[in-house]
Amino acid sequence: MLQIFDFFAPCPRGLEVVLEKELEVLAAKNIHVTDGGVAFSGPWTLMYKANLHSRVASRILWKLVEKPYRSEDDIFRLARDTEWADIFAVENTIKVSVTAVRSPVRSTNFVALKVKDGICDRFRLKCGNRPSVDTEAPDMRINVYLSEKNVTLYLDTSGEPLFKRGYRVETGEAPLRENLAAGILSLSGWTPDQAFYDPMCGSGTFLVEAAMIARRVAPGMDRQFAFQKMRMYDKSFWQNILTEAKAQELSAAPNVIMGSDVSSTVLVHAKANIEAAGMQDSIQLKQLNVLDAKPPAESGVWVCNPPYGARMDEKEHLASLYPQWATLLKQRFAGWDTYFLTADLDMPKHMRLKASKRTVLFNGPLECRLFEYKMIAGGNRDKPKEE
Repeated sequence: MLQIFDFFAPCPRGLEVVLEKELEVLAAKNIHVTDGGVAFSGPWTLMYKANLHSRVASRILWKLVEKPYRSEDDIFRLARDTEWADIFAVENTIKVSVTAVRSPVRSTNFVALKVKDGICDRFRLKCGNRPSVDTEAPDMRINVYLSEKNVTLYLDTSGEPLFKRGYRVETGEAPLRENLAAGILSLSGWTPDQAFYDPMCGSGTFLVEAAMIARRVAPGMDRQFAFQKMRMYDKSFWQNILTEAKAQELSAAPNVIMGSDVSSTVLVHAKANIEAAGMQDSIQLKQLNVLDAKPPAESGVWVCNPPYGARMDEKEHLASLYPQWATLLKQRFAGWDTYFLTADLDMPKHMRLKASKRTVLFNGPLECRLFEYKMIAGGNRDKPKEE
């Protein structure tokens, strides 16, 4: 009988529904959406596919065990009684991280220490030796989740976070994480047969993610994963999955993908990232002020992440720009669906356009909105709705 495993995929808050759809496509079972992630189950090979293909998950965590606890000693015993040596070798380095929600424990650092001691005791019992701790680049990341009554031990199958695709060589200021960018593209409803434009492209994250989607390039194609160091790793099966994914790739994007920015320095960063991703043939770049932007096609999707304006003088400057952006959209981008990701919740007021949709998202800890403006003849009269 096929063995079924339980997993949990954290993701940026606000993108849980997008992740749910990705996992459904991968034939995951028992999918359960929670705040900040999605639990699911399936065969071991599903974990390979989720790591390779998910564009919005931050990690794929393998749920090892969940039990009630009352004290740190209970947590220690649970770690000590788990057969770690069956999962990875004593030569692999480890790191323990603890997340607690309404837990009665006094110190998560102390819990991490107890779990580490339990793992090392189990290895000593089995192998006569213990694994070393590496807090910077461990082979195995053990995640401990404490609720009010239960403790859950997870093993991170991804290693480095999944948003680290491997193409980002230049970041510029406050770069958008790749999985958040990919999730926003999904929320916008953009499909590769439509034109795509980012008029404030920064280091090019929206552009690269759009090009990868358009060319069907799996986001995890050019990186290594923690599961490749686990005892259950099947190299030949993994190679077959990679070969299948490679066969699905397209050599070109079906429609135009264009980005522009007013800063020549920023465009140098964007160009470097685009080339590192191998997407230079699929993306057009221009240096221009957003107010000089012209649509690259009659219709399409505009997505951008404008500056937020942390300081008061910046906020005042942005407030004066918003009406000009609105005029640009009305005059030149009729027929386009436009999206702005911003932490400035006053943006619609200054734009003087009704946002047809407002989606709550988090860029790290920063609460943002994805404002939708559908530029159709007769103005935007749809009532906004929160999601």
